[in-house]
Amino acid sequence: MAPKEIEAKKRRTRADYVFHQVYRTRWFDNDMYAHLNNTVYAQLFDSIINAWLINECGMDPFSHNNQNHEHSQARKEPPCEQVAIMVNSYCDYFASVAYPDVLELGLRVVNLGKSSVVYEVGVFKEGEEDVKVVGGYMHVWLDRAAWRPAKEGMETRVRTGLERLLKEPKAVL
Repeated sequence: MAPKEIEAKKRRTRADYVFHQVYRTRWFDNDMYAHLNNTVYAQLFDSIINAWLINECGMDPFSHNNQNHEHSQARKEPPCEQVAIMVNSYCDYFASVAYPDVLELGLRVVNLGKSSVVYEVGVFKEGEEDVKVVGGYMHVWLDRAAWRPAKEGMETRVRTGLERLLKEPKAVL
């Protein structure tokens, strides 16, 4: 990645992100060097992204595995007939965090294609302004039956939900 892009990521603020979530670190999250293990960041990204997809885009991970699940039955609309597959991930580390830190995560969409989306997650330590980590991944939306990229693109309600996450970061002079 170009140094210019890294410097821009280092200047991210909470205002650069549309959706926010809090995560309380656990002792178990630390690695042997007493900071958050790299794998935990992937879990944090997955959690905030899937919270948005479930709550705002009509995704229902329970509907195709168990038709009687109470969460599926509570939905008023049928479940999404597409599935999102991660095809790329990235993470840029700027400062360490560790248990017992409370983290504030921010989510935005940086690129929305016909059948793909690139998410960005900013990780902030509660009470501190400097971003600690910026990362995310790319989803490609597949037709669930054919297991191929959806020819018509992602479903309308998914696209509508993801469009609400589109936000350019503030320019820093």
